Amino acid sequence: MASLNKVLLMGNMTRDPQLSYLPSQTAVVEFGLAMTRKFKKQDGSMAEDTCFVDCQIFGKRAEVINQYFKKGSPIFIEGRLKLDTWEKDGQKRSRLRVFVENFEFIGGRGGKPAEHQDASAEAPAPDVEPSYGGGAGGGDEIPF
Repeated sequence: MASLNKVLLMGNMTRDPQLSYLPSQTAVVEFGLAMTRKFKKQDGSMAEDTCFVDCQIFGKRAEVINQYFKKGSPIFIEGRLKLDTWEKDGQKRSRLRVFVENFEFIGGRGGKPAEHQDASAEAPAPDVEPSYGGGAGGGDEIPF
């Protein structure tokens, strides 16, 4: 039987990323993520339900998260669920967390920490699509 373990989440960090290093000098960052769902109850009033998730990421991406994100920063993550189990005081404990494989900056310039806004303002927007119509090659050509 086939199986799939894929998680896509978008929310805000609940605490500053916590950077540490493994004995192999691999960077590890742990952070919390909160996702809030707003909905209308049967009586017509609005309500919120917040889900909190622990996340972990390794390697160069971990260092990037530690450098550019802080508590309250919005982030989109892609990863998989991982069950951690341990024993404390004779009791078995477990925790489900997200092992982050990839992430995206979201929220525009306002979502980034203030010290990085000025530096990004100098660079051209990377996601601007080129204009293909009306150029020297004529407007009837297909650009691919």
